This record gives sequence, C-alpha cells and structure tokens, in this order.
Amino acid sequence: MHRIVQAVALLAVVSTLGGCGALGYYGQAIGGHYSILGRTRPIDQMLADPATAPETRTKLTRVLAMREFASRTLALPDNDSYRHYADLDRPFAVWNVFAAPELSLKPKEWCFLFVGCVAYRGYFERADAERLAAELRAEGYDVYVGGASAYSTLGWFNDPLLNTMIGRPEPELAGLIFHELAHQLLYVRGDTVFNESFATTVEREGVRRWLATQNEPAEYAAYLERTRRREELTALIMDYRARLEALYDSESEHADKRAGKQALLQALQRDYTQWKRRWHNFAGFDSWMEDFNNAKFASVGLYHDHLAAFEALLAGHGGDLPAFYRAVEALAGEPREARAQRLAQLAGMAAAETAK
Repeated sequence: MHRIVQAVALLAVVSTLGGCGALGYYGQAIGGHYSILGRTRPIDQMLADPATAPETRTKLTRVLAMREFASRTLALPDNDSYRHYADLDRPFAVWNVFAAPELSLKPKEWCFLFVGCVAYRGYFERADAERLAAELRAEGYDVYVGGASAYSTLGWFNDPLLNTMIGRPEPELAGLIFHELAHQLLYVRGDTVFNESFATTVEREGVRRWLATQNEPAEYAAYLERTRRREELTALIMDYRARLEALYDSESEHADKRAGKQALLQALQRDYTQWKRRWHNFAGFDSWMEDFNNAKFASVGLYHDHLAAFEALLAGHGGDLPAFYRAVEALAGEPREARAQRLAQLAGMAAAETAK
C-alpha cells in the first residue's frame, strides 16, 4: 500500500512541475505499472497450482533458482523482485523510443524526477510510443522504437517476472534477471551509458557463473556461440558507429555528410550480409538491421560504450563482486567528467592488455 501512496504523491508533484505533458507521461507510466501488478501471482503459488502448465512450471522453478543465485552468489538485492509472475498477453512489456539528430550520434535525452536524464522514453502502449516517434521524425530526428521484454523500477517496486521474458533460452533469461537486479543495486542519476554498461557487465559475469554451476555443457557451448555471434555483430556496428562519428565531427558540408552517411549505412548492410554468411545465414537480427539509423547506433552504444572499462575493473578486483560493486559505487560518486576519464583509462588498459 505504501508504494501506491508514493505513486499518487509522485503524480501530484509532477502535475505541479511539468504541466499537462509531464502529467500525461507519468500517468501512463504509473497506470501501466499498476496494470502489470494487478496481473501478478507469487511464483510459489503458481507452482502449487495443478492448473499451471508443465512447461511453465519448469521455467518458474528454474527462475526461483536463478533468483536465489543472484542474491546468494552475485550479491544482488534480496527482495521480492522476480518472485512473482505476470502474463501481459502481449509480446513486450514496454516500447522504448530512441532519437538522435540527423547528423549526430548524441541521443536525445528526456529528464525525469528521481532518475534524471535518460536517452530513451518508455511507454506501456505501443501506440503512445509510435505517436512520439512520429512527432520526432517530423522534427527531423532519426528515430527507433524498440520493444523491451523487461523494465526496472530501480527498487521502488518489486519487479515481476513477465511472460515476455520466460521464452528466452535459460542463460539469456538468467542474464536478464541479473541485469535488472543490477539496476536496483546501483543507478547513477542522469548517466544512461554508465548504468547500462555496469548492468551488462554484471549480467555477463552472472551468466558465466550461473552456467558454471549447471552440469549442462551443451547448453553452455550453445550460449558461448550465441554470445560470440552477437559480439561479432556488435563489433561491426560499433566500427561503423565510430566511422559515422568521425564523419559528423568533420568540417565537411552538411550535404557531404548526408551523402557520406548513406554510403556508410549501405556499406554496413553489405558487411552484415557477409557476417550472416559466416554464421550460416543466421537471420535472427534481420529485422533489427533494417532501416539502420543514428538512433539505433546510439541505442547500441548505451550498453557497450563502457563495457570494457567495467570488465577491466572487475578483473582488477580479482572477480570479487562485492569489491567491484564498492569500486563502481565510488566511481559513481565522482563528478561526471572525472568518472568518464577514469572509465576511458580503464578501457585503454584493457585494450593494451588484449593487444599483448
């Protein structure tokens, strides 16, 4: 009940600060979240229910094991998040809108109470997300609307497991839970790239440790192959992202930048075709690779820009996760510029070590 009171109080504050637009946005966020909470059931209750389908029962049993592993082994928050389940009867939990200028990879940011400024805007209804996307396109932005299977309330609420999540392969499901719990553990107001790169580091290390406890070598091998495939494509995208960044930062005329942008996007598609051939014509990313633009490049950067730095920081603490968390918390307390310099230094050290 106290969370409902907080939500109502938040909505009242927003109405005094941001006018009707802000009120409407926060209203859909609060309403959307509470509509999900209204569908939740404790997983323990579902496991005791004979009507629960056997496949769902197996998945939920594994989720509870992952959830215990997250708190006991990974030192992630121990609360009721992911110990309840909700079927939303839709493919995604939320739809996120990303936008970037025509000739820049700097994402547009939206600023909110408590969480600060973030590089996307999330909606519980796809129509609302598409409406904002249309407005941004009309203003000249490159726009990407992406469905997300999970979202985090950063510990304000106990986030439930959703039907949009459980269809994933087990390692990816575990990683998603670890990622979202990492957001609850540590969140830096107004620094999306820091937050997502940190959570992705915890996700990867958590999955590695989780799979090490499972006696399923074939599944681990398949996970490693999926990871290599995804990382190779990410490296390709990040390479083109760097090329576009150099183009946009150049002294070229806008017309030349536009022509250069189109040439690079076409080259990316050709290289993607070659990438697919190396991976036996795997088509799992085809829809994602369609209509690639600055907003998509920006969304990839959110999760990977500081990944090497955080992985180096974890390695520097001998893989001790609590020590790593303390180091990240100390880093989060630094001014933003100093934080960025330290992350760049860590990434440089990691690159030098790899080059040896």
